[in-house]
Amino acid sequence: MPDIQENLRWNTDLLYPCRSLEAVEKDLATSLSAVKCFRDKYFTKISTLNALELKAALSELEDIHQAIVKPQMYAHLLFAADSRDPANQKLSQKGLEVANTASQELLFFELELIDLPEQAFLYLVDSEKLATYRHFLESLRKYKPHTLAEREERLLKQKSITGAEAFHRLFDELTASFSFRMTLDGEEQELTGEELLGLLHHPDASVREQAFSIFLKRFADEKITFSAIINNIALDHSQDLELRAYQSPMEPTHLANELTSDSVECLMETTENNYHLAREYFTLKARLLKLAKLKNTDVYAPVGESDKRYSFAQARDIVLDAFGEFNPEFREIIGRFFIDERIDAFPRPGKSGGAFCMGISPSLPPYVLLNFTGNLRDVATLAHELGHGLHFTLAQKQTLLNYHPPLPLAETASVFAEMLLTRFLLDREKDPAVRISLLCAKIEDIIATTFRQNVLTRFDERLHLARKESLVSSSEICDIWWEENGKLYGDAVEMIEPYRWGWSYIPHFIHSRFYCYSYTFAELLVLALFQNYLNTGKSFVPVFTSILESGGSLSPADTVRAAGIDLAESSFWQKGYDLLEELMKDLWKLL
Repeated sequence: MPDIQENLRWNTDLLYPCRSLEAVEKDLATSLSAVKCFRDKYFTKISTLNALELKAALSELEDIHQAIVKPQMYAHLLFAADSRDPANQKLSQKGLEVANTASQELLFFELELIDLPEQAFLYLVDSEKLATYRHFLESLRKYKPHTLAEREERLLKQKSITGAEAFHRLFDELTASFSFRMTLDGEEQELTGEELLGLLHHPDASVREQAFSIFLKRFADEKITFSAIINNIALDHSQDLELRAYQSPMEPTHLANELTSDSVECLMETTENNYHLAREYFTLKARLLKLAKLKNTDVYAPVGESDKRYSFAQARDIVLDAFGEFNPEFREIIGRFFIDERIDAFPRPGKSGGAFCMGISPSLPPYVLLNFTGNLRDVATLAHELGHGLHFTLAQKQTLLNYHPPLPLAETASVFAEMLLTRFLLDREKDPAVRISLLCAKIEDIIATTFRQNVLTRFDERLHLARKESLVSSSEICDIWWEENGKLYGDAVEMIEPYRWGWSYIPHFIHSRFYCYSYTFAELLVLALFQNYLNTGKSFVPVFTSILESGGSLSPADTVRAAGIDLAESSFWQKGYDLLEELMKDLWKLL
C-alpha cells in the first residue's frame, strides 16, 4: 500500500481521463438524445408491452440512467471538492439541469406503469421474465394514490430546479464559502468549519466552547438566509403534500423507505423512552471530566487517551485490519479505495463539509469524501464511509434500478463498520484507561446515531408542521430546536446560548428531510446484527454479505429476514438499547 500524502485528493480520471470537460458536456448532450429516442419509442405504449418487451424497455431505461449519472456525478464530485471554482459551478449546474430535463422526459414511463389496470399489472409483476425488476415494480405501484397526471408531474419537476433544488445549492455554496478565525495556541488562525467542529474533541473545555461558539455565530450572522432557505424548503414540501394527498409530512419518506408510520413512530417512541440512558451517561462523563455538569460542548470531549492523534496512514491501516479480521475479502474491496485514489481526505476552503460516499452505478466505482483532522472520531468516520463504499461495491451485482439500498438499510454497512472498528481496538488494548476512552467513544457514537438523530427528526417534523400554518421566524425555529434538544439533555447537560442556531448548519434538513431516523433505524438494526455475529461467528459473514449484495432489490423487512430479524416485533428496537445499557455497565466495571 503506497504512503498517504497529507494533501490526498481523489482521482476522478477513473470517470473522465485528464478531466476532459468537453467529454462531459458531450456525454450530457448525448444522453438527452437517447432520452428523446426512448420517449419516442415507448410514450403511451407501456400498456401494450408484454413481459419480455417490458424487460427490454427497463434494460434500456437503465442504460439511459447510466449515461446521465456518470457525467452528472462527475460534475458533483468536482463541485464537492472545490465549490469556489467557476468551472465546477457551471458544470455542476449543467449536470443538474440535464438530469432534470431527462427526468421530465422519462416521467411518462413510471406513470404509465403506475396507471396500468390491476390485472395487467399483476400479470406482469408475477412473470418470471420480470423477476429481476419485481421489487422495483411493486415499489412504484405504492405511489398510485399520490401520483398526478404527466403534465402536472413535468411542471413540478421543471420548476423544482428554480425552487427547492436552487435552495439546496444556495445552502451548499454558502456554507462551503465560510471561513473562521480563532486564536489557538496563542496564534490567530483561519480555519474551515470542519476544523472548528473537530475542536469539539479538544481536551481544553474553553477551546471547545470557543470553537463551537465561533462556528455557530457565523451561521447566526446569516440568519435571514438560513431561515429563508429552511422555510421555503418546508413550504415547498407542504405544497407537494397537498397536491399529492399525503396526510402527514413524513408519509412520503415512509413510503420511500417501505416502512409504516406506526413502525417508525414505535421506533421513535422507544428511543425517547430510553433518553434516560443518555442522561445517565452524560452525568457519568461529567464526573470523568471532573465537571459539575457537562455543557453540550463537552459531550465529545476526550476521556483518557481518546485525544490521541492519528495520521491518515495509521487510520487507513487500522480500518483495513478491522475489516480484514471480519472478512479478508472486505479488506481487499475497501483497499481499492486507497490504491485507486478514490478518497478526498482533508479539509480545505471551498470543499464540502462533513463526509459522504457516492455510489454512482453498478459499473462505476464509488468515491469517498472526508474532512479528516486526525482524532479517533475521524478514524471512525473513515470506517463509516468505507462501509458505505463496501455496500455500494457489493451491490454492483444488481442492475441500476435495484442498485441503491432503501434509506433504512443505507447505513447498515457503515454503522456495522464502526462496530468492527471498536471491537478491533478494544480487543488489542490492555490499558484500562485507553479501554475506558474507547468505550466512551462507542457509547457517545451510539447516543449520537440514535438519540441525537431522533432529536433531529422530531425537530424536522415540528418545523414542517409549523410551516404548514405560517412562516416560521428564525427565533421560533431556534425555540423548536432548543426544546427538542432539551428533551434529550434534561438537567444533565447545559446548552450554550449560541446552540440555539445548531439547526442551521445541518444539511439533512435541506437535502433529505426526515432522513435522520434512518440512522436510528440502522444503528439499532446493526446492534442486533452484531449480536448475531458475536453469537454465531464466521457463519454470520455470508449472511451479512448477502444483505449488502441485495442493494435495493428487496424491501428492508425481506432483506434482513435471512438474518433472523423481524422488523414487525415491537420489542425489536428495545434490544439495541439493552445492548447500549450493557456497554455502560462494562464502562462502570472499568471505572
